[in-house]
Amino acid sequence: MKEIHSDILQFRGTHYDFGYKQGELLRDSLTVMNREKQWKVRIPRFTVEEAEVKAAITKFAPGVWAELEGLRDSLDWPMERVMKEFGGYRVNYQKSGCSILTGTNYFVRNYDYQPKTYEGRYVFFQPKDQGYAIAGPSQRITGRMDGMNEKGLVMGYNFMHRKKPGLGFICCMIGRLVLESCADVAEAIAMLKEIPHRHSFSYIVYDRSEEAYVIEASPRGVEVRKSAMCTNHFEIMKHENRNHLVDSYKRMTAMEQGETEEAYDAFRLMNDTDKGVFSKKYKSWAGTIHTSAYFPHDGKAWFALGGDQEPVELDFGQWLKGEDIPMNQITGEVDTAIPFVHSEDGAHFSSK
Repeated sequence: MKEIHSDILQFRGTHYDFGYKQGELLRDSLTVMNREKQWKVRIPRFTVEEAEVKAAITKFAPGVWAELEGLRDSLDWPMERVMKEFGGYRVNYQKSGCSILTGTNYFVRNYDYQPKTYEGRYVFFQPKDQGYAIAGPSQRITGRMDGMNEKGLVMGYNFMHRKKPGLGFICCMIGRLVLESCADVAEAIAMLKEIPHRHSFSYIVYDRSEEAYVIEASPRGVEVRKSAMCTNHFEIMKHENRNHLVDSYKRMTAMEQGETEEAYDAFRLMNDTDKGVFSKKYKSWAGTIHTSAYFPHDGKAWFALGGDQEPVELDFGQWLKGEDIPMNQITGEVDTAIPFVHSEDGAHFSSK
């Protein structure tokens, strides 16, 4: 077992200033050094023009582009490098897992991926210029892998496949744009139908109406259905599914048969390592790193790193009123020897 942590980052201000502050925190960090080595063996096969990325992002959330500019100025990097690292547009994304379960005033999510990509940041950001305040863990710094905004909209995504990628955004940037700009599930669905998708994912959105929608999205189409749970297969666009879906259906069955009436029971079903949903497949890019939960009516969130953990409660509603979260880190344990990109040297893919 390995002890890991996520830093809690709290910021109220403009997007540019937030980007600048994040650049100061990232400068000379293990995250940047490991990511630089990762690119040496994962060479991007395309070139994206700055004007193209700016136009794509500002159409949906202009503040996010200002955040990228703040990162550029703070890190003193060319914009090309900032876009490659943090832009979330037309870059590649590896396979992953993930499971999501919703119920009465709760949304619980297992984030299944690879430790060498996990940044260990839980971010509270309240913009003073434009866009909604968001609480949730980050991916590629500017993206969000799951989260809740000040309006009570919750979002998470599950991987489907990387076949025939399109000219669009990757999942974590899509998650950020949705939470930044949408007040409810109806607005989120409309954006997910409009936004260009690079890869195939299901986006699960939930709000104070307590109705959950799964948006099956690929570069070739988008379909919407109601469902209280989701793993890693499409139900409508079945022609887009991968060939090997045994594990996805197995986790779905475990959620269908588990005790889920109360939020804590649902959390235990997802986080306990013996219930059939939590995964230890870290070497296959599908091990559960965190379990998160969101409560739109209460304005609160739960978060746990690793399995068989008690959730840490985070009061987003009070934070929006100006009360800081009284901790700097969340800690947990994960059953893997693979290094984490934010806390260990050697978290790059040239290492054996």
